[in-house]
Amino acid sequence: MEKLKSNNFTTKQDYQMALEEIIRPLRQKILESDSPGLHLGSSGAVYDQQRADMEALVRPLWGIAPAWRFQKDDELRDAYLTKLIKGTDPASPYYWGLIEDYDQYIVETAALSLTLLLHKKYVWELLSNSAQQNMINWLSQALVRKTPKNNWTFFKVLIRTALFHCGEKLDRKKLTEEFQLIDSMYIGKGWYVDGKETQRDYYIPFAFHYYGLIYATFMKEEDPERARCLIDRAKLFAQDFVYYFDNDGEGLPYGRSLTYRFAQGAFFSALVFADVEAIPWGEVKTILSTHLKSWLNHDIFTFDGRLSIGYHYENLVMAEGYNAPGSPYWALKTFLLLAVPNDHPFWEVAPTPVKKQGKKFVEKGNMLLIQAQDGEHLLGFPAGMMVEGQAHAQAKYSKFVYSTKFGFSVPKACTRYEEGAFDNTLAIARAGEDCFQAKGVTESYWLTEECVYQKWSPFEGVTIETEVYPFEQWHLRVHEINTKVPLEVREGGFSLPLLGRKLQGQQGLDWSFVTEKDWLSQIVAIEGYDEALIIQPEPNTSLFFPRTSLPCLKKSLPAGKHRLICLVGGMIKSDKETRNNDKN
Repeated sequence: MEKLKSNNFTTKQDYQMALEEIIRPLRQKILESDSPGLHLGSSGAVYDQQRADMEALVRPLWGIAPAWRFQKDDELRDAYLTKLIKGTDPASPYYWGLIEDYDQYIVETAALSLTLLLHKKYVWELLSNSAQQNMINWLSQALVRKTPKNNWTFFKVLIRTALFHCGEKLDRKKLTEEFQLIDSMYIGKGWYVDGKETQRDYYIPFAFHYYGLIYATFMKEEDPERARCLIDRAKLFAQDFVYYFDNDGEGLPYGRSLTYRFAQGAFFSALVFADVEAIPWGEVKTILSTHLKSWLNHDIFTFDGRLSIGYHYENLVMAEGYNAPGSPYWALKTFLLLAVPNDHPFWEVAPTPVKKQGKKFVEKGNMLLIQAQDGEHLLGFPAGMMVEGQAHAQAKYSKFVYSTKFGFSVPKACTRYEEGAFDNTLAIARAGEDCFQAKGVTESYWLTEECVYQKWSPFEGVTIETEVYPFEQWHLRVHEINTKVPLEVREGGFSLPLLGRKLQGQQGLDWSFVTEKDWLSQIVAIEGYDEALIIQPEPNTSLFFPRTSLPCLKKSLPAGKHRLICLVGGMIKSDKETRNNDKN
């Protein structure tokens, strides 16, 4: 995979070579296996093995199918055709089986739909009449199944669009109903909510807008008004979304499904595919180039070259229940731009710096974003966001701050503070107990360009009002705590990597810091705390670093009203500082 680390992602050939390298470890398995699935690992998911293996086969099509537009691969295409025929034939021993309500198969129909849309001649017309009918019958099952009222609605839209382009009749009434549901989730300024008001994350760019731009591309003549609407929404969203990346192309680690990694940039690829210049093509090229270079220089592949479950490294601790071994190939959505011609202006333009302010209040995203160090370090301060029934939801949505240079951690257990890995949050336990709780559901909140306020309760009898005031790589936290029971309180700073055997840091009575190479994490008590500590959380709790340490403050509180105030900083040296130090 060394070729990937030196790829600059400026030409179409760069993207083609990268895709070939990522697919290489799967290719022989696809060519040799009789089964319409790929078995890529032994870890489990909430769906069965057959669905996990089908997912692993189909998800690479997000990149492979666009590449086939201008770089044919008959051998691989024929292998996929054979497998799709077997998987959709009820008489085959390899039949995928019936699609049920809320079925993982419904998710995977999207990649199949895109393949049919892109390749009517190269794929669809090579199927026999009976194989075509089997494909129609199998996909059509999803149209009558129950799905969550969220981004999944687009799966039905894509199936209808694909079958329509393959000659089937379009049920316009049902399509209208599906778009009415999608429109009910639109909240303005280019933003959707993913089914629930408190869920605004990467599913907005790499699901809602991504699918919407595909629909707009293929249905612009059949449904011009809807196509224009979807394009206009994407243009609006792009003005906010550019702020979710730092100068190195690192996307803000936030929300669920982070194991899809560089799918974070798929929205910009969809803009290229739909020929929607929401921001100048030179800026789009910069974002995609730096984003992919950043990701492909992280340790995201297994020893045999497969995309692993994890984030900056292989890590099952942070995964959701729906992350099977093939799930990470959702990242290949970012290769959709391979379907555009060689003379598209995106390929010809030179990368240009992305124009961004130092501070951006994204009202509809419930996020205050700070481009610190002239954009080298992105910090995100969210409020009011949460999902239910997802692994580590508190850690992924409800910490005080998220960082592109320090990441964040998820808990392994709640029996000890170290197992909770409570970086950048206030952790609360009842006195005499050792099971800490952090902020989850927010009772009320507001954001401005200067402050993020949230009112929350870790458990009954305790109410906390928190104000966070960001400035550059520091922020001030103020907590007003009203408790009916005695408490143990821990205030966590940024986690950074622990590379050696021993912690690198110092602590005083009311301050502590840890440091490693160009990272520095510090916390300073201003009012109300008893003691400063340095903590080594459980391994593999951080999304960025296998081993970490963090500074924290400690306090024992009796029942009553209390105020805690502290300064928290996560600092990186700028490139300029590093160069100056190297000279010295």
